[in-house]
Amino acid sequence: MKDLFSIEGKVALVTGGSRGIGEMIAAGFLANGAKVYISSRKTETCDATAKRLTKEYGGECISIPADLSNLEGIGTLVKELSTKENSLDILVNNAGASWGEPIEQYSEMGWDKVMDTNVKGIFFLTQQLLPLLKKSGDAEDPSRVINIGSIDGIKTGLFDAFSYGPSKAAVHHLTRVLAASLVKDHIIVNAIAPGPFPTWMLSTGVGGGGDTDIDWSVIGDQNPRGRVGNAEDIAGLAIFLSSRAGAYTVGQTIACDGGVVASS
Repeated sequence: MKDLFSIEGKVALVTGGSRGIGEMIAAGFLANGAKVYISSRKTETCDATAKRLTKEYGGECISIPADLSNLEGIGTLVKELSTKENSLDILVNNAGASWGEPIEQYSEMGWDKVMDTNVKGIFFLTQQLLPLLKKSGDAEDPSRVINIGSIDGIKTGLFDAFSYGPSKAAVHHLTRVLAASLVKDHIIVNAIAPGPFPTWMLSTGVGGGGDTDIDWSVIGDQNPRGRVGNAEDIAGLAIFLSSRAGAYTVGQTIACDGGVVASS
């Protein structure tokens, strides 16, 4: 019972780990003794985040930049990780994209970018990492896949991002489908649906231009908890799902939103 939430010594991959929710989860994993690989499209940003997190939390945070919206980028990441690790304990599919335009001008390019990154990327990265995940998991301690969805996949979003909410709803259902298929291989799949967190993506939606160092109280005051989420909130849930405590939780989408969905 004393080690219910331990992830000490686990090997994790967090996609979209160079900023935002991915960075928060990576930091929480590192602080609790996991070895963490992070991936994002921009090499310099990914490398800088890995270096900073290693310095701040200790342990090993290793950068593997890749574009996960296409099979070539997914293959690059899988090949590089496979040269470094024989197995993978935790996969956090966090890399995501959004696109905002009025419905009359909403572009096919924007639609495809969101669907390719948010849905196709999750499926094919998980598929290609199955050998490493299967090697790690057993009946006593299954490997874990955590897909990052959104409350916009549960309720209607506030912005003109017409492909984003549907893509996240697809992530939530894909989580159930993958969970049912992979549980027999000792791989547990769940999803987290975050609400408002102080991220680059939300900042662009509320007029902050991507700057996360803004006054978030305007958003937080509208939340039932009276604030936006923080790193401890999202990392704590990810650690629960990755630990012994979450070993009987399968195929669920858990909102981490301060009560937005419950109050809507």
